[in-house]
Amino acid sequence: LGDFELFKNHLVVEERARGLTQIRVLPMSPWSGAGHYLEFDEPAYRAGLGANPEFDTATLRFEYTSMKTPLTIYDYDMNSRARKLMKQETVLGGFDPGNYVTERLYAPAADGVQIPLSVLYRKGLKRDGGNPLVLYGYGSYGLSIDAAFASPRLSLVDRGFVFAIAHVRGGQELGRQWYDNGKLLNKRNTFTDFIACAEFLIEQRFSNKDKLFAMGRSAGGLLMGAVSNLRPDLFKGVVAEVPFVDVVTTMLDASIPLTAGEYDEWGNPNDKQFYDYMWTYSPY
Repeated sequence: LGDFELFKNHLVVEERARGLTQIRVLPMSPWSGAGHYLEFDEPAYRAGLGANPEFDTATLRFEYTSMKTPLTIYDYDMNSRARKLMKQETVLGGFDPGNYVTERLYAPAADGVQIPLSVLYRKGLKRDGGNPLVLYGYGSYGLSIDAAFASPRLSLVDRGFVFAIAHVRGGQELGRQWYDNGKLLNKRNTFTDFIACAEFLIEQRFSNKDKLFAMGRSAGGLLMGAVSNLRPDLFKGVVAEVPFVDVVTTMLDASIPLTAGEYDEWGNPNDKQFYDYMWTYSPY
């Protein structure tokens, strides 16, 4: 459960299933049926409730986007199930969503867990193992990185790059347990999941080790540092933006305002169990 909205005759619930957001419309009268889900055609996307200030209405406003669909606002009639396009983000430069392909794949992790991957590439791309590829990841604080639109990516994709998002543990795409299994004494799962995704994309002939690049920011920069140390042979290059790479020293400094609040994420290194575990992955 991610969010909900109450109307006079309907309850609308924003849910997640297999890492994808979905919207469910339920009648307030129990004899009116079990409700229904809004249908979305693309394999990887993000949908969410919009601004709905009116209580006595059958119209739901929601947002939709994917890696090839700009942010779009719809009004949806919860009785007739008809939707009306209200607004879509404008993309300059002759953009045509038909020129791109998105996929939702699942990479097997070392412990057998299936890690979702959202992939974007130019239509007509040959899957021959020779394409440059950027694999993006975050995987901390329970923050879900959904398959949303970002126009700067098109510059890469139009030049033959594949762009992929690894929805690794430590995020919350697959619920609270997905977060719990990527924090504290389970933090290494975040890094091994990302490596498994990279290896899977190579196996699926999207790219190869000489053309594979990793990218992450902040806590995702920690991910970059960790995978660089664990598998330096796997990546041709790494983009680590404002990376958090000295976990032990940072968490030992209680004078930093954020430190104590971060114990729930990384653990308190004053406890030897957490101290020793942090040293197994801290990039610095």
